[in-house]
Amino acid sequence: RTPGRARAAPRVLAATRTVFADWPVTLPVDTTGWPEGAYLLRLEADTGHQRYIPFVVRSTDGTGRTVLLHAPATWQAYNRWGGASLYTGADGGYAGRSLAVSFDRPYDGSGAEKFLTYERALVVLAERLGIPLAYSTGTDVHRDPGVLRGAHALVCLGHDEYWTPEQRAHVTAARDAGVNIAFLGANTCFRRVRLEPGAGAMDRTVVCYKSDYRADPSYPSTPAQVTTDYRLPPGADPESALTGVLYEGYPVDAPYVVRAPGHWAYEGTGVRAGDGFAHLVGVEYDRVTPGAPTPGPLEITAHSPLVCAGRSSHSDSAYYTTPAGAGVFATGTMRWVEGLLAGTGELGRDHGMDARTRALVTRTTENVLRMFARGPAARHAPPPDANVPAVYGG
Repeated sequence: RTPGRARAAPRVLAATRTVFADWPVTLPVDTTGWPEGAYLLRLEADTGHQRYIPFVVRSTDGTGRTVLLHAPATWQAYNRWGGASLYTGADGGYAGRSLAVSFDRPYDGSGAEKFLTYERALVVLAERLGIPLAYSTGTDVHRDPGVLRGAHALVCLGHDEYWTPEQRAHVTAARDAGVNIAFLGANTCFRRVRLEPGAGAMDRTVVCYKSDYRADPSYPSTPAQVTTDYRLPPGADPESALTGVLYEGYPVDAPYVVRAPGHWAYEGTGVRAGDGFAHLVGVEYDRVTPGAPTPGPLEITAHSPLVCAGRSSHSDSAYYTTPAGAGVFATGTMRWVEGLLAGTGELGRDHGMDARTRALVTRTTENVLRMFARGPAARHAPPPDANVPAVYGG
């Protein structure tokens, strides 16, 4: 038991509409000797109220292991505790949104909504497989890429939207050194952010000016640091150069349609070309986009027709390899990790996905994790069938 007490209203930094709790430390937790991993603390009040606190006991050595990369910058971007996030202000409108958000405040809601929805099920599956694992976060890799050196694979989870240029450079360098990468979501590495100090500690504030990028102090002197979408000027560098796919739209709800049933990722699933899995594509999606920078050779393994905001398009799962032997697999849908629990009711909602979809997602994910855990996939798996021209023409 520890006493709780009411605190003053949060402080708001007017220039960027950043909310700070300014609370003193009242409950230090000593994790000495704890196994590396992803954790949830649960606080329980005498009233029955409960709140989670997610955190990672991070690994420092990823040699020979699969690194699970958690996404606290994205958690924080959507956090409305104190009234504002990178999306909305106190009035609920976009114009009053924060231009920078602080880790020096709790998370809203349950305290762990993004972790529970987009990350936890993958951690459970990976641990069940028994492959050697390491644990880190985007903000840790931003500071120090050491955990990626010698790793066999890196897994980016279901919603990992906000990346610093340093994080992206470190992950790209790992890929180019032969580290396999699985992107198990969509909209990954979409926003360029900057980490700045907060409450006297480094990297406690996530800065992203988005459409107001001309107000970013980095504009126009250092265009590669301007905090807007990676694909946009003044420092355009589309995420597809790393992921192989490009974010296209929201919201969408569509079946996932298999194109290459013989691909090793689908081994044991029993799928056939054209098989569809209802509601698995959503709520955001990526696709292979001709004309965008894309590594090769690249194979589209699923090609799913959809309509988003009245526009017909497709979501793509894709696989490519690099000269160093790394394999890179992207699902192209944000619901992939949610699909690991489809039909169970565990998340309280499953978008109508069923047990058949759960079986596909589970076996495919297991195949990818097992193959990637062996080291550079190009040495162990069949090469990609460069089928983009056959799918999109040209």
